[in-house]
Amino acid sequence: MGMCQRRKKMHYGDTHLQRRWRVRNRRRDLDQIDDDLRTRSGELINQSVDLEKPGFAQFYCVHCAKYFIDDTAMQAHFRTKVHKRRLKALETEPYSIEESERAAGRGSFQKPKKRVMETQPSKEEVSAGKRIKIEEVPEDSNTNDEQPTTSTKQSKRSQKMET
Repeated sequence: MGMCQRRKKMHYGDTHLQRRWRVRNRRRDLDQIDDDLRTRSGELINQSVDLEKPGFAQFYCVHCAKYFIDDTAMQAHFRTKVHKRRLKALETEPYSIEESERAAGRGSFQKPKKRVMETQPSKEEVSAGKRIKIEEVPEDSNTNDEQPTTSTKQSKRSQKMET
């Protein structure tokens, strides 16, 4: 009989709502978190009491830049996919100005360095002296040996042609 009609929208301008949701869920970027890990990780774990933040700022995940209500909530967060994904993302060295200059042609390409990331220690372990470690993974010389160079390819071809 009649054709389906498009649903009429009630709100024609909801950009103010979109902006509020976009900013509210914003987290720190990976390069900012990397800077925090290198310079002031112990300071962030042992923060002074702040009544405005969740858990009075006593339970803070340095890798995710997130506050928690109590220690059990923070320990449960350490077992989640969100935290594990963030640790995986922090394993590669963050993008730097030097790397952008090399990409623009002002230098030779270098692979970003891989690092080993571990979940942060608890408050008791930090007070005992344990710190967050950032260890770089050494380059394997075996990876270069696996791929044959052009000279070895040419020598294999010449051997096949001779036989």
